[in-house]
Amino acid sequence: MRAIFKTDRGKVRQHNEDNGGIFKNSEGVRLAIVADGMGGHRAGDVASAMTIDLLKKGWEISTGIETANDAEDWLKQQIFTVNQLLFEHAEANTECKGMGTTIVAAICTDKFATIANIGDSRCYLYNESGFKQVTEDHSLVNELVRSGQISKEDAENHPRKNVLLRALGTEMQVEMDIMTVIFEENDLLLLCSDGLTNKVSELELEETVTNAQSLEEKANSLIDKANHYGGEDNITLVLVQFTEESESR
Repeated sequence: MRAIFKTDRGKVRQHNEDNGGIFKNSEGVRLAIVADGMGGHRAGDVASAMTIDLLKKGWEISTGIETANDAEDWLKQQIFTVNQLLFEHAEANTECKGMGTTIVAAICTDKFATIANIGDSRCYLYNESGFKQVTEDHSLVNELVRSGQISKEDAENHPRKNVLLRALGTEMQVEMDIMTVIFEENDLLLLCSDGLTNKVSELELEETVTNAQSLEEKANSLIDKANHYGGEDNITLVLVQFTEESESR
């Protein structure tokens, strides 16, 4: 297993409200996370940083994640706890009122990957069946697309493209999507914030993650592309590749 995390402020924003990372527990199992914070007065970076810190601490002391059910239970419990702590922090600190964050997280073992998401940060899977998005955006425009009110092409430039229907920390209760996929040798996961997917087409994402470059070169290339196309938002991604090679990062 090899993995890399990259984040970039982009070319326009003064602050990076994205956060993320790749963390191992005592048994060597990886947890990959991307969180895209939101909220005024820099509260977005508080929300994303708190989320990563809390999940990292919880993961580092976790044990016994052997089955998909174990992984799903851990993610549900931990993310619900983080949601409550974020909400309480925002209620207690006026400068953080209304803060929240997206989250996409994946527990990656040598048999499966269990993925949870809230908001519009995404997870893509590349395997023998091809390259595809495996998460659903919890956004207004995605609901309009799903209900047939607008086309996917219309959604690309919709004026309310950034309106989320779900976020972590904005309410006391939150719903998440959670799923498990088989993870086999040479399969690859891409977790990313919308600073990447709003700028780089799915075809270009696929071309980049499936080329012969190293994982680090792929990650740098994706960030370079998003900045080349304007870089108006923070750009954050994790790449995780299942490989039997001895090299491990």
